[in-house]
Amino acid sequence: MKKKLLVLALLSVLTGCSSWIQPKQPSIEPVIAPVTQTPAPNSASDLDTETLYSLLTAEIAGLRSQFHVALDNYTSEASKTQNAQIAERAFNIADSLGEEQNALDNALLWAQLAPNDVKAQRAAAIYLARTGRLDDAMERMEFVLRNEGETNFDFLALSAAQTSSKTRQYLLKNFDALLLRHPQNLQIIFGKALLLEQEGDNKTAYSILRRHPQSTTTNATALMLARLLHKLERTEESLPILRKAVEANPEDNQLRMFYARVLIELNQLESARTQFLEMLLRNPEDDDLRLSLALINMDMEAWVEAKTYLEDLINRESLTDSAHYYLGRTHEELQDLEQALISYDLVRDGANYLPAQYRYAEILLQQKQFDQVSRHFARERRSHPNDAVDLYLIEIEGLNRQGETERAWQLANQGIDETLDQKLYYTRAMLADARKDLKQLEADLRHILEKEPENSMALNALGYSLLDIEGRLEEAGQLIIKAHELDPEDAATLDSLGWYYYKTNQLNKAEEYLRQAFTAYPDAEVAAHLGEALWALNKKREAKRIWAQALKTQPDNKLLQDTMQRLLETKESK
Repeated sequence: MKKKLLVLALLSVLTGCSSWIQPKQPSIEPVIAPVTQTPAPNSASDLDTETLYSLLTAEIAGLRSQFHVALDNYTSEASKTQNAQIAERAFNIADSLGEEQNALDNALLWAQLAPNDVKAQRAAAIYLARTGRLDDAMERMEFVLRNEGETNFDFLALSAAQTSSKTRQYLLKNFDALLLRHPQNLQIIFGKALLLEQEGDNKTAYSILRRHPQSTTTNATALMLARLLHKLERTEESLPILRKAVEANPEDNQLRMFYARVLIELNQLESARTQFLEMLLRNPEDDDLRLSLALINMDMEAWVEAKTYLEDLINRESLTDSAHYYLGRTHEELQDLEQALISYDLVRDGANYLPAQYRYAEILLQQKQFDQVSRHFARERRSHPNDAVDLYLIEIEGLNRQGETERAWQLANQGIDETLDQKLYYTRAMLADARKDLKQLEADLRHILEKEPENSMALNALGYSLLDIEGRLEEAGQLIIKAHELDPEDAATLDSLGWYYYKTNQLNKAEEYLRQAFTAYPDAEVAAHLGEALWALNKKREAKRIWAQALKTQPDNKLLQDTMQRLLETKESK
């Protein structure tokens, strides 16, 4: 009788009726999801008393939120009894807990014990794909397809993103073979398109997906078509696809959000705002949407509307640091600098803390409130010691921009004494350069390189500073060449390297690297160097054109002015 009572107690467990476990859904919902029938459970009457007690203990543990105890018991009993239903429940518990290896082990056992159960084979296929065993996963998913079960070929394709091109090519061959037998299966077509996208063949991926008559009828395919069009630089063509999908699925916030972001990218801000308003109407507690609406209104220069949303966030005590920061920006645009300072000062943490300090400093420095800036940043460094170096940098660079070079210099010395940070040594080196203090500049850069011998920025700065020092040209070149080897795309280093080749009369090389620098960063100083190299190569018309181009954006650049005056006057004197 005792065993019979235990059997009756477990009937609801083995038929999946227990309410404490919520199996997790796969990462990607299938594009096509046929209804499947779950096989009727077997009787639990053949289980021994010890197993029944273990399973009841597991159920009680689950009800008490001791989920890992439940998982351990079910996993152990599934292995011992070789019972498919126990293995299925062990899998569901592991899946819900995110225990991937345990879920895989139990899914494989379940699939082995129930070889004709499409749910078991599908579970095994998904977890095999997650662990990179895509060939085995593919075979099991084909079985599910043959038996009209719910497949996840798209998940298999997505799992291939972290594998090699060779693996993806193998999967593409399998998908092609499947399409010969199932040419209208949208999920297989979608999976193939995913694989092609991962291989960088966006044009073919778009083409095969677009040819299917139902390609815009599901959220997943609509999103993928829009993404592919964006990669093909045809973003505007995605709008009717997304609009149609949103109209068909008005409750799908992910889809509507993607549509709104595309509208923002295309600068259709009014339409984007409409989409965000609709999302907020459907999700009135979503404060991320409120913040997004505030930012869109700021982009539209609708400052009063933006202010309303930001103040609403503050009143709701939600996302307050972001709200105070953007409210400060809004107050600045509305010319209320006093309120802007108050808002910036209320940003106490998060990604917007340092930008708020930067804006706070800019307002006060423009008003020449140097003592107030000093007191404010001293206080902030005490309250935010982990941000002390960045706070020093903001204050130093702000003072330097305002021409307060001596204050900046003294503050850099103070910061180095307190923190010994490499970034402050570099900042002081740049200040020393402006003071024509080559000895201090070199000392600070050497200090950085002693600790970081492959610091390309310090290598380049030191090399460039030595180019004009008699007898140190070769040393300068070695430093710059090493910096370029470490960071071949850096525009400042390309400019230094080109200028080094100019000074060593390697004019063709000088032109090559200076052109690269000017393309990457069309700055007046780079323009001065490139123009001088072109002048030496007798390409004077092009040199003057480049100088004129740079003068439009930086008419007061002294190096450019001096270079033009020197070379043009030389020509006239001749």
